[in-house]
Order: sequence, then structure tokens, then C-alpha cells
Amino acid sequence: MKPEELPEPLYELTHARHDPAHCLAPGLFRSLKKGDRKKLKLDVVYEYGSGTRLEFSGPEPLGGDDLRVLQGIVAMAGPAGLLLSPDPLTEAGKQLRLFLEPKWEAVQANALVVKGSYRKLATQIGYLNVDDSRPIRDCIERLWKVSIIVQHRGKRLGYRLLSEYASDDAQGRLHVALNPRIASAVIGDSPHSRIELSEVRRLQSDPARLIHQRS
Repeated sequence: MKPEELPEPLYELTHARHDPAHCLAPGLFRSLKKGDRKKLKLDVVYEYGSGTRLEFSGPEPLGGDDLRVLQGIVAMAGPAGLLLSPDPLTEAGKQLRLFLEPKWEAVQANALVVKGSYRKLATQIGYLNVDDSRPIRDCIERLWKVSIIVQHRGKRLGYRLLSEYASDDAQGRLHVALNPRIASAVIGDSPHSRIELSEVRRLQSDPARLIHQRS
């Protein structure tokens, strides 16, 4: 069976294996007031561990809704993700690497592709109206606009937070790629933070979701 023909998983996901640097970066996700997205930009610099510096930038700040969607995508990448090597063989894979926009040494890192549906993603993160894809689509587009620069021991790597390769509003289909740093945590090549989705589904406010990811 070809990758594009893989059936969507029907089971409920239990957890997400997330990159700790994305989880702990202060201000990457925040509780937003009405109008904040029109007035503010994303500009976060975070010193993580020993000698690692991450710079996140984007045209809009990221809120609790964006946090939930990213957690769900990361969780779906565990059992259903397709590993995208630095040198894809198919034209679709090559195009996806271009959308992810890796730079410098990040060009040689693996990315992880997630194929599913808006409905599946909404169910996994506890959305009540799983038939309305607009809120999730808006979150994905905001995540896609975020650029990351990682500096470690004098070397700098650059890539996007998320690459939306394709979506079909009529059928609700979704196809995205996670950046190399998150992909490394998901597949077990680097340390990860475990986020319990059963707890995520029960949370009712953005502040609670922000605290939960950092705890």
C-alpha cells in the first residue's frame, strides 16, 4: 500500500511526544484577548538547556487554540506519521520539503508528515463541534507562518514551525509536516515531553492549557 493510501486511524490517541523546547518556551503560546492578534506579533527568544537558543517569529501571536491544534498534530504523528527524509524520492515529497523551508544544517534533518482529517484532529483534542473545520484551519495557517531559528554552539538552523502541504475543505482532509526538531522528539531520537491527551480534552480554558503543557 502506498503512503498516500494509508487509512486514517480510528482509535483514540493517548498522548503526544512533544519537543520540550517548544513546550517550555515562555510566551510562544499565550492567553489572548479580543483584538490581540491584529495588534501583536510573535517575537520570542528562548534559551533552552546548555547553549541552545531558539527564536520564534511570526505575524500573529499564538494562543491556546493554536496550542491545542499543535498538540493534536504532534500526537497524530506518533502512530500515523510518515518520515520525510532529507532527499525525498517522490515529487510530492520534494515539494513538501520546499514548503517546510529548512535552511543550513536543517536541510539534512528528518521531518514528519501527518495525513488525516480536520474531524479526526478535532476529536483528538476535544473540540465539541467536530464538523466545523474553520477554527482548526485558521490555527494551522497561523502555525505555518511561524519561523524558527535555532542556535547551538555557534551553528544556526532555520525552518518553519509547521508546513501545510494540502487541505481539502470539501472532504475535510489534512496533510501537514512537523519541523525536524519536533519530528526528532516524536520518533525518539531526542528527549521529549509527554502530554496526556485525556487531560487535554478535559481542560476548559486557555490559561489551564498553557499551564498543563509547561507542567
